[in-house]
Amino acid sequence: MTDFKRKRVVVTGVGAITPIGNTAIEYWEGLLSGRNGIDYITAFDASKHSCRIAGEVKNFNPESYLERKEAKRMDRFSQFGVSAAKQAVEDSGLVINDLNAEQVGVIIGSGVGGIKVLEDQQTIYLNRGPDRCSPFMIPMMIANMAAGLTAIHTGAKGPNSCSVTACAAGSNSIGDAFRQIQGGFAKAMICGGCEAAVTPLSVAGFAAARALSTRNDDPAHACRPFDRDRDGFVMGEGAGILILEELEHAISRGARIYGEIIGYGMTCDAYHMTSPVPGGLGAARAMELALKDGAIAPEMVSYINAHGTSTPANDVNETAAIKKALGDHAYQVAISSTKSMTGHLLGGSGGIEAVATILAIANDQIPPTINIENLDPGCDLDYVPHHSRAQKVEVALSNSFGFGGHNVTLAFKKFTP
Repeated sequence: MTDFKRKRVVVTGVGAITPIGNTAIEYWEGLLSGRNGIDYITAFDASKHSCRIAGEVKNFNPESYLERKEAKRMDRFSQFGVSAAKQAVEDSGLVINDLNAEQVGVIIGSGVGGIKVLEDQQTIYLNRGPDRCSPFMIPMMIANMAAGLTAIHTGAKGPNSCSVTACAAGSNSIGDAFRQIQGGFAKAMICGGCEAAVTPLSVAGFAAARALSTRNDDPAHACRPFDRDRDGFVMGEGAGILILEELEHAISRGARIYGEIIGYGMTCDAYHMTSPVPGGLGAARAMELALKDGAIAPEMVSYINAHGTSTPANDVNETAAIKKALGDHAYQVAISSTKSMTGHLLGGSGGIEAVATILAIANDQIPPTINIENLDPGCDLDYVPHHSRAQKVEVALSNSFGFGGHNVTLAFKKFTP
């Protein structure tokens, strides 16, 4: 893409449904206070599972955002996505009507889509026969439905898509939405990620891959990114949504601006189905591309919201990637993994972490990484342990990496006219 036609893109709205709060404000306050959202699984009987803990969304009522009949025809992941999107649209003050609907688009990613519906319908199929399966099974299950339903419920008729790049899906969706506005294909985009995969089969599958923590006796301290004694990630659920707008469009309607999105880098390791390439080379290239895309020198970066999954494979390699991308400046950058509080939302993680990143810029506050007790020797950077930090944040990166070798980095900065 040539620079001379690029539009500036700003963030004007945020929405979040998370294990530590069901609005963006609650989520942000939870992050700053170091609130733990991980506990024993209540969605199903996990007594036979090797992992019995997760970051579940609590006290969520979809009927606060949707008619009961509509909510019943959505999988939980779509309920999260549409609800967070409605929050974000309201927060932005963006009015979508017949005059602008074709210039407002939606891109919302998900790693696995409606896996709960799939599991439930498979049980019905086996026990009661094929004729008893729900006619809503397919539209409830497919991963693009959160984006489609968000358009239906907001009236957005512009570009509409869904990234399905595992744990990078939310960040890919935001980056792709950024490109739509940069290129002049939309004036505003509703974008982010959602997931609701705390289900019997999903937990069993990740556990079989030895990806999950089995610290069942101490769920509050199970997710411990960069800590020497980490033993796997903890699954979470929820949604995070941003409203992106072309700058002149936002200014013309007097919108509040949280910050500006300025860079998007994505790469592939082309190495292994589930393991990152040693040394984090693909992740480093994604960061380097985001910096280049935004014309950012490494020394300008104040904060990185790390992928930080609390797995032996990710944390050391991400640390190495940050050092490669930022050089000596890596030791001066504040880094945190908010997954330590929410768990890993898979395809939704990039959404809520982008919300955290833009709020860090807007508020000059950096969320902590909780549960660090003994740093892994290979993790020797500043991970903002235990407590949030008041610090000016001019430029921040948000990292997301997914199975299949997907690497995504988003770059944001404080807005200046």
